[in-house]
Amino acid sequence: MKRRRFLHRIGSILAVLGVTEAEWLTLGNRYYQALAQPSSRKLALLIGINQYPQIPALSGCLMDVELQRELLIHRFGFQGSDILTLTEEQASREFIEAAFLDHLGKQAKPDDVVVFHFSGYGSRVKLETSPDRMQNALVTANVSQKSQDDKIVNYILEETLLLLLRSLPTDRVTAVLDTSYYAPSSVLGLKTRALQESVEAKLAADELDLLKQLKTQKLPSTPVVLAATSNPKQSAREGLFSGFSAGLFTYALTQYLWEFTPATTIQVALSHVENSLSKLGSKQQPALLSNQKNSLAQDVENFSPNLSPTKGEALNSPPSLVGKGAGGLGFPDDVKSQLLPDNTIGAEGAVSAIEEDGKTVHLWLAGLPPQVLLYYGVNSRFTLATTEQLVLRSRTGLTAKAQISKIDSTTPLQVGQLVQEAVRVLPRNINLTIALDTGLERIERVDATSAFATFSRVSTVVIGEKPADYLFAKLQQTPSRYGLFSLGGELIPNITGEVGEAVKLTVQRLAPKLSTLLAAKLWRLTENQGSSRLALKATLEIISDTSPSVVMQRETVRTFKTETSIKKSLPTPNSARAKQQLSANSTPIVPIGSRMQYRVENQSDRPVYLILLGLNNNHTAIALHSWKTPQEPNTADTKPLLKEVVIPPGETLTLPQTNAASAWVISEPALFNEQQLILSTAPFSETVAALNTAKYSTAEQSPIGPLLNSLDIAQALLQDLHNASALKTEINGTAADSYILDVNNWASFSFSFQVM
Repeated sequence: MKRRRFLHRIGSILAVLGVTEAEWLTLGNRYYQALAQPSSRKLALLIGINQYPQIPALSGCLMDVELQRELLIHRFGFQGSDILTLTEEQASREFIEAAFLDHLGKQAKPDDVVVFHFSGYGSRVKLETSPDRMQNALVTANVSQKSQDDKIVNYILEETLLLLLRSLPTDRVTAVLDTSYYAPSSVLGLKTRALQESVEAKLAADELDLLKQLKTQKLPSTPVVLAATSNPKQSAREGLFSGFSAGLFTYALTQYLWEFTPATTIQVALSHVENSLSKLGSKQQPALLSNQKNSLAQDVENFSPNLSPTKGEALNSPPSLVGKGAGGLGFPDDVKSQLLPDNTIGAEGAVSAIEEDGKTVHLWLAGLPPQVLLYYGVNSRFTLATTEQLVLRSRTGLTAKAQISKIDSTTPLQVGQLVQEAVRVLPRNINLTIALDTGLERIERVDATSAFATFSRVSTVVIGEKPADYLFAKLQQTPSRYGLFSLGGELIPNITGEVGEAVKLTVQRLAPKLSTLLAAKLWRLTENQGSSRLALKATLEIISDTSPSVVMQRETVRTFKTETSIKKSLPTPNSARAKQQLSANSTPIVPIGSRMQYRVENQSDRPVYLILLGLNNNHTAIALHSWKTPQEPNTADTKPLLKEVVIPPGETLTLPQTNAASAWVISEPALFNEQQLILSTAPFSETVAALNTAKYSTAEQSPIGPLLNSLDIAQALLQDLHNASALKTEINGTAADSYILDVNNWASFSFSFQVM
């Protein structure tokens, strides 16, 4: 684009904003001056829009920009002066495109790294050249303009954006689109980022001209474009967290990029990000956007896209659809990482400011798992690369204040230093929070609040006012019935009220399920694959007649094999099966009738003990049961008992230890399974004792089966992990009302898969 035209287009929007061109150029000196810097550079353009004229406001788009900016600076070595952010009214169509062409197009050189991010509404619009179909588009801050005859919309076509990305002179381009395009007829739960399409709307002439111009140019780049959803009808949602709102996809993605470093296959990262989305109440499946719709999921093994550091497990590959072919945004199976972190070790956050001569340290904690952040307590500890420990003194949202535990180092603290979790402090009085839908009448909300108040450890809030775990609302198809929903609007099955049933009766029906859901919330708080210091690896496999087929693998990322560790290789995965599964879903698919097992490798120098808990599709609790062999097998009234599962150092154990009589077989479709594999250096004495209080019949002695007293088990589990910590006496006044968990003593992996 000509410089004159660029200034003209910027001038028009600045006039509306009341900002002079000279003022804009002064504000922009920090990135115009960057033109003189040598290559290779890292450039970013981040867009976030909460406030739209005459459209319901979004809540999390500005936080998305902040999440991305802090990640790029502290984790990937971007200079703040090379990151341009356009937010709210600045993010007009003209301004976004002009900034793209000038900030990215003019400055980027071969081998430079470029990141583009958009958070805001998406929609669909018809082109006069293609009146028979709707096209995806990003909704900008100046949504529309009125003309005498037609409604002109200032959208940026998804196609235009893809062509702009491809026009850049570097292949090291990554874009993140936290938006969606199909607006649901009614929204239940979290806000969605999609506007209803308008068949009368027409694109602005300048947008069509730019699209036409781009189509005539040679487009050398093959960018990685990460989309919030893989299914066109899915909605990109945003959630309310601990004092802030954010896009679910952006938060899950950036949290993963903070904490994890290694990179192997796309399947690993996909399952991590989607696991996190599921725990946040959404069934979103992120995707790798492709122009070539008919050639998806080809040769994806060992794929590792631009935003992934090297070493071990995949860091950034949330997309599930991979295109390959002429004209598409396709990638061969040997694509390597392009955007590497400055430090190959992951972190839970970074030092953002220092006060009082180093006595008070401000932290940015975007690397903590989202479900853990809300309950992250005072006296939690972090370590620096210089081995000093920081003790958490207060926290508000993603920001916290901490103090150095012992000021005996000659190395001064510096802004930007990464911090890693050392001790996790969690309160003991954690409740299950139920949000009441605004679609309920006032008397219905009063009755629901009163009914839920009869349960211990259950509290209620109005949806959107405070963070919540689930939603109580009317069934949209049958408004005279009530039910419990995920925050993404998914109905929890088998617990809905009858037609015309009173609110209180429906709530009473929920009692057993509420206990299970609270239990699952508690064991999810143990997740620490990123921060654990135990050297462990766990693989979920399908057993076959030849060799096991790997479904997914988890391993701690901040530990390394020592020379004394026994190195046992895993069986070669069935890559054809993995590719087939990946082609359809980012969550692995397990066929009905499959025989399953976990293979757990203890690479540490200590024995570890194991517990497996989980939820199936109807949110029924399940557990791994390791049965003792009865001393008198012919005695009919012998009570079945469970035993500890222990893995010696350097050994590998398969679970369940299958034989013809006791095998874990997927016998019926459960659609979705979530399982938490938790390991500790100390025995799970209280957990096993609680498991043995349940009344199991001989017929129920399957290796993985129903968990009868899930809340008691979850509380006993946390107490066992607390007992394994050696730091209780050091943290005065905390142990009585908190669980204290030391990363040197436990590891917790999350696995999710579908059954079809």
